[in-house]
Amino acid sequence: MEIASFNVNSVRARMHSLPVWLQRAKPDIVCLQEIKTIDENFPAQVFEDLGYNVALHGQKSYNGVAVLSKLPFEEVTARLPGDEADAQARYLEVVVSGKTGPVRVASIYLPNGNPALEDGERSAKYQYKLDWMARLKVHAQKLLGYEEALILAGDYNVIPTADDIYDAALWADDALFLPATHAAYNALKWLGLTSAYEQVDGRTHQYTYWDYQGGARPKNHGIRIDHLLCSAQAVDQLKSVRIDDYVRDGEKPSDHVPIIGVFDL
Repeated sequence: MEIASFNVNSVRARMHSLPVWLQRAKPDIVCLQEIKTIDENFPAQVFEDLGYNVALHGQKSYNGVAVLSKLPFEEVTARLPGDEADAQARYLEVVVSGKTGPVRVASIYLPNGNPALEDGERSAKYQYKLDWMARLKVHAQKLLGYEEALILAGDYNVIPTADDIYDAALWADDALFLPATHAAYNALKWLGLTSAYEQVDGRTHQYTYWDYQGGARPKNHGIRIDHLLCSAQAVDQLKSVRIDDYVRDGEKPSDHVPIIGVFDL
């Protein structure tokens, strides 16, 4: 089973390339982030014609997550628990049946959090990021209690280490790289989650995002912020991980590229 995460930065802006990538890569499950559309305007038929079931949690103009699956959905749950007032569409969880049991997958678009400081104090955007991560930790702990294959896939807006960035000094004050961000991300992993990339690859300076500005892609000025965090039941069946960075060189690409985990599930 191949499980992918891809921040498409507007699904309708990628309809010239996203179906092409799907036909080439043939992932079984795809977690999309930043679809930037309400459910009613999502081009579901295109993906259904390619053999995918579609689950959506959209939002007008901003955010929005989706899951495409060649396997039928057993469960679909939208929204991250813990704050009923949070209207941002950033979390979508599905369950499918694998060869030996349930496989639970979530598409995550974690808040960016910038600017992290305003007038020398922690900004509301950065506090929202940290609060969201705390809610994710509580929910992940609950999900791990099910003892299922669990893959929390998405754009985490977290650069794990200096080896995951082209120049750490330039990002020292960025919300993606601050100590509090690292602490929250590591606390999530310490629950019993493993980064698929770090488990079976681990090469330094392999990136999933390049800014549109300043010739970032040709200069390889990238960062690794898209992650597949796996439960023990999932990582035990993990065979390989790849980053399809060639997608970034296509016509009108997203600023992110897909990351794909191959599991014997």
